[in-house]
Amino acid sequence: MRKLLKIYVLPALVSVLITPGLFALANPSPSEERQALEEELKQLEAQIANYDKNITATAKEKKTLENTITSLKNKIKKLDLQISQSNIVIKDLGLQIKDTEASIDKTALKIEDSKTKLAAILQEVYEEDQRPLIEILISEGISDFFDNLVALEALNTKNQELLINIKALKTYLEDQKQSLDEEKSGLEKQVAIQTLQRQENASAKAEQDSLLKLTEAEYQKQLAEKNSAEKQAQTIRSRIFELIGVPDAPTFGEAYNIAKFVSEQTGVRPALLLAVLTQESNIGKNVGQCFLTNLSTGEGVRATTKARETKVMNPSRDVTPFVQITQELGRDVYNTPVSCPLKNSSGAPVGYGGAMGPSQFIPSTWLMYKDKIKNMTGLAPDPWNIKNAFLATGVYLKDLGVQSNEFKAVMRYFSGSSWSKWEEFYGNSVLAIAKQYEQDIKGMQ
Repeated sequence: MRKLLKIYVLPALVSVLITPGLFALANPSPSEERQALEEELKQLEAQIANYDKNITATAKEKKTLENTITSLKNKIKKLDLQISQSNIVIKDLGLQIKDTEASIDKTALKIEDSKTKLAAILQEVYEEDQRPLIEILISEGISDFFDNLVALEALNTKNQELLINIKALKTYLEDQKQSLDEEKSGLEKQVAIQTLQRQENASAKAEQDSLLKLTEAEYQKQLAEKNSAEKQAQTIRSRIFELIGVPDAPTFGEAYNIAKFVSEQTGVRPALLLAVLTQESNIGKNVGQCFLTNLSTGEGVRATTKARETKVMNPSRDVTPFVQITQELGRDVYNTPVSCPLKNSSGAPVGYGGAMGPSQFIPSTWLMYKDKIKNMTGLAPDPWNIKNAFLATGVYLKDLGVQSNEFKAVMRYFSGSSWSKWEEFYGNSVLAIAKQYEQDIKGMQ
């Protein structure tokens, strides 16, 4: 038997919400109700597709707004840095201007001092020029007079040169101050422009943030509406599934309806689903040919001949789960059919039997998933339920990679990740049955 079977079933809601006025007839038949539900389901699926389209468009709009906001944030950060940088330069220029102004003031004082000294020298030169020759000869001699006059002339020349240099320095400093003032004024204007740009970007960002919030609200609204529509669609699908009302051993038409439903949920083609369940239990008609009789050893008997069988169930792995499953479902542990062990050509058992229901689940595997199934369906999980069997088979085959390689998936379903050559009869048989079912299905359409 297969080593481990993952079982998933779609949620089946306990109560079904039917829109008032959905049916024209006061007491519709199951087929009429199903037809009306299928029409409503078709409309809901169209709505869901439209929601998907709108959600995709809104998501793109969200992404565009988020990108715009990110760009504006970066621009604002860049402007903040530029403004800070410019303010630092402006502050430095202000200090340079103050230093230059101080230097100009000092230079102006030097000029005034030099002018005063120069005036005194010129006054002395003038006074010397005005002295009578006789006075000069009597008081100091002609030689001393000329020496003194030369000294005054030299001092005058030196002082004039100094005055020229100081005036040149003052002119340079004044030019430098004007240049610094212009640079400072230019930077101040630049900061004012950058501040305005920052304000504009901040305003644009606030507007984009507001739009993003509106877009996000619309996005969440669309998601909520889609989720609501999907829940309603699931409710209707569950109701349609229940309206099939198949007995434990369905007709081929009834089984095909279930297979179509499961195929929509799993992507496994209906013909392959039907073929697997045909191979396993003839679509629920043969759900086991043995009964368990000994809980300690796992021995049992053939259902028809009462012939003793060893290895009907693995005592250490499956007997306790089987007892729990049957008790919870109100079944008689000793009168609930399970699979008999496979036998080789000499009649010796090959492994254990004990698989349950149409899809032949091992009790220990089923027990691993029973709580999950109960949470999903709201009902007690039942491995003998034909609908659960179809669903579990479909989901498991999907997990096994049926869409890429049907034969490998079917063989893994039968015997796990590895198998012997002789076991390939199972996969070959399933694919052959599926091929025939494809023809039968075409004939029904």
